[in-house]
Amino acid sequence: MPAVVLPTTAGDTLDLAAFGAGRTVLYIYPLTGRPGADLPTGWDEIPGARGCTPETCGFRDHYEDLRAAGARAVYGLSSQDTAYQREVVERLRLPFAMVSDETLRLAAALDLPTFEADGMTLYRRITLVVRDGTIEHVFYPVFPPGEHAEQVLGWLRENGTG
Repeated sequence: MPAVVLPTTAGDTLDLAAFGAGRTVLYIYPLTGRPGADLPTGWDEIPGARGCTPETCGFRDHYEDLRAAGARAVYGLSSQDTAYQREVVERLRLPFAMVSDETLRLAAALDLPTFEADGMTLYRRITLVVRDGTIEHVFYPVFPPGEHAEQVLGWLRENGTG
């Protein structure tokens, strides 16, 4: 993992190169909508754009299972700012921190896939399983997003506790 330091909703920063020993699950997604706020124009027609909230809720609902299967930590990452993500953490009652990458530094460092919507560059949905600082497994494309946490859980269970 590259040495990219990003802010989290826990009020600190996270150095992606310093996840530590064991496995970390980093799911990367375009953006999470807010009730009453408009999504980018044509959002539902953009392949892979829909489903960020169901995906995040899946990681919330399977958080303890993911930890029991060997994930030392779970993080969600998007290009939304930390204040926006903090609202998501509170509203969805997430047991893990979200990471903000407003300038797409991780995308540049790893050549991650992105797309354009309403003049914004957003991440395509991708999940990295990082083991001892090295990307061990990549889930891409991610579909369906609402079942993705279960897919990651199944992979962790099949591949030992790390």
